[in-house]
Amino acid sequence: MQNKLLLLGIALVSLTACKTTSSQLVHVETQKNISINNELKSNEELAKFIEPYTLKLNKEMNQKISHTQVNLTKEGDNSNLGNLLADYTFDGADKWAKTNLGRTIDAALINIGGIRTTIGKGDILLKNVYEVMPFENEVIIVKFKGSDLMGLFEYYAKYQKNNPVSHLYIETNKGSVSKALINGKTINPDQDYYVATSDYLALGGDNMKFFSKGEMIPTGIKLRDLFIEYFKNNTDINPNEEIRLHFIDKK
Repeated sequence: MQNKLLLLGIALVSLTACKTTSSQLVHVETQKNISINNELKSNEELAKFIEPYTLKLNKEMNQKISHTQVNLTKEGDNSNLGNLLADYTFDGADKWAKTNLGRTIDAALINIGGIRTTIGKGDILLKNVYEVMPFENEVIIVKFKGSDLMGLFEYYAKYQKNNPVSHLYIETNKGSVSKALINGKTINPDQDYYVATSDYLALGGDNMKFFSKGEMIPTGIKLRDLFIEYFKNNTDINPNEEIRLHFIDKK
């Protein structure tokens, strides 16, 4: 561990030294390689310096924030963890929209690849949420005309990927959309719809180019902070199984 700390210090010093300067390369001379191994002396002073910060961080990360009665996984087209986090995204964005836009939102969509791991049955620790969502993604609300929203459903028909959704039902068959519902209703092409997602997806990540047809509304809310808040507010997790994505004749 101490060797790792020393290596980290060396790396930081190296990065600090890598400043752009105007210089001329005069001579290059081959030098003997220095092997970094267990013989490298530990930097006890550095380890001692960061120890209280490490202890404080570990204490914070190991605090219990919730409990789940089942394993929360990201497997399958309608994973319980995916649906749960999509619902949290919807609820948080909806709360923000009511305060800042004077209206509700209609749906939410996140990407399964952004959920980096699963959460086992039992206590949910703060560090578990950081492991699930290590990125600093922000919640974005995208305003669509109903006529442009069909691009979302066509995306699922094309890729048949289990990106979690909330307040949406998407059914596809042989590469085409066979059923598209938002809040249990068919899409009105003349109506405005508000869909919550991450900034990564709103900017076209995971080939979600359909978002470019909408108007992006930043919320300033970090997805991970939102998930932490909702886990803390829901201390006993037991999500219902629900089919939101139905890929008939999936490839």
